[in-house]
Amino acid sequence: MIPSGSRVVPHRAWHSEPMCGRYVSTRSPEDLVRRFHVTDWNREEVLEPSWNVAPTDKVWAVLERAPRGGGTVRRQLRPLRWGLVPSWAKDAKSGAKLINARVETVAEKPAFRSAFVKRRCLLPADGFYEWQQIRVSDRSKVRKQPYFISQEDGEVMALAGLYEFWRDPSVAEDDDPAAWWTTCTIITTEATDAAGRIHPRMPLAVAPDRHDAWLAPEHQDPNRLRALLTPPADGRLDVRPVSTAVNDVHHNGPGLLEPGAP
Repeated sequence: MIPSGSRVVPHRAWHSEPMCGRYVSTRSPEDLVRRFHVTDWNREEVLEPSWNVAPTDKVWAVLERAPRGGGTVRRQLRPLRWGLVPSWAKDAKSGAKLINARVETVAEKPAFRSAFVKRRCLLPADGFYEWQQIRVSDRSKVRKQPYFISQEDGEVMALAGLYEFWRDPSVAEDDDPAAWWTTCTIITTEATDAAGRIHPRMPLAVAPDRHDAWLAPEHQDPNRLRALLTPPADGRLDVRPVSTAVNDVHHNGPGLLEPGAP
């Protein structure tokens, strides 16, 4: 993937992008409902396909909860705001920073520990982006080259996520839809295999045969929960350079996945 003679700037020098900081989500809600065996979905909630999902965007999430007021736990497909705002936060500013939760500390960090044992979700993704700064020669400028990382088989990734509820104190009435924010974060680990050549961290995923155990609210043992997490596709990933247009969050569309030359 990296051309002969190119010089890759060491991780510590270019590690300015969070992991995972951008991803692709283009599947229709009907497709996600079928793939993830969802039983509760509001058809009036619509998200456009996105080839450049960025922090603070709304994203599709699969989770299991009982309806407000009680009842049977149901598997839901819901749009959540990417960037977790802890329930105790004074304002929503932290959400832009808490887009990732490190698996090594997720059970201990105050922002994530409650959600890890009680509010877990799956975040469907076609794949995710990572960046590498490449200098083609000693005299050339360092260039920020994006790569798209996806499963080799083209299947949807079920990224491991957490979600949280936050009450906006600026809204007076509890029953006002704007009073409550539902936000999420993606759990990450040290990158291995193909992704490790691009970025030191990567998202964790949940294999299809572990979806039930991961989503079940009654499962609350941190060690057993960690054991459910794996690299996407067990590390069988396709990594390819794509258009630098993805560097701008205002750009979107399938053209962002066109091949790019490092």
